[in-house]
Amino acid sequence: MTGFGKHVEELPNQKITFEIKSLNSKQLDLTLKIPNQFREKELELRQILSPLLQRGKAEGMLTFQTEQNTSSSTINKSILEKYLSELKNISSEQNLQSDVLRIAMKMPDVLNCETPEIDEKTWTYVVNTVMKAVAKFEEFRLHEGQVLEDDFRTRVSNIQSLLKKVEAFEKSRISAIKERMKTNLEKWLELSSIDGNRFEQELFYYLEKIDFSEEKVRLEKHCSYFLDTLNEEYAGKKLGFVTQEIGREINTIGSKANDVNIQKIVVEMKDELEKIKEQLMNVL
Repeated sequence: MTGFGKHVEELPNQKITFEIKSLNSKQLDLTLKIPNQFREKELELRQILSPLLQRGKAEGMLTFQTEQNTSSSTINKSILEKYLSELKNISSEQNLQSDVLRIAMKMPDVLNCETPEIDEKTWTYVVNTVMKAVAKFEEFRLHEGQVLEDDFRTRVSNIQSLLKKVEAFEKSRISAIKERMKTNLEKWLELSSIDGNRFEQELFYYLEKIDFSEEKVRLEKHCSYFLDTLNEEYAGKKLGFVTQEIGREINTIGSKANDVNIQKIVVEMKDELEKIKEQLMNVL
């Protein structure tokens, strides 16, 4: 599930910012961007975040600013002199005009930067900042989850309402099937040669094969179970399984319908189900 949280902690001479965002993913894939002075704390930070985030392709970014530059830099003179000598020779050979000092200063290992270690008091402030950002992140997720839950309930309720509409066409469906079969028999066979009892037996057998009463009952139960499962924690996979069962019953009703009006209702139910499946990708 997607989420976003950010907190900025303003302290005397310091400013700590932590930002966390995530996209949907079945497992937790956490990437951290932190200043060099906090590298030794990365594992600890991951141990704090992992149980809180649980899942998702997440990215956390920590920034640490101070009013005074506490890092010190020294110039490695021997390396700088070597670079200068080589650059001057190249410039002379190629008859080039360039600021060799500026170029040399950008070369590797010329500057040695030393950053002071972070004390435990500062780290405590960092952890507090992270926790506040995660709290906002969870608030974002909860809001999105509520929107998804409301949408799921609406879609399933629509499927249940459409299922009830099927009943209005069931009696006329059976009558139409009987009449169609009788018309076809009269068209291709002599009416007098038809055994009425045998016809009724075959008709009864055929109507049993296209009866979808059981599918209707199971579909209603699956819909109710889906709604009950929404109240459970970490039920994404279970909702996916229930959705598959709902789709199976809808498809069976459609294959047995033999009625254009019921087929239209089945198409509408499938449309609602597809929207549920799309949204489920955010919670699986």
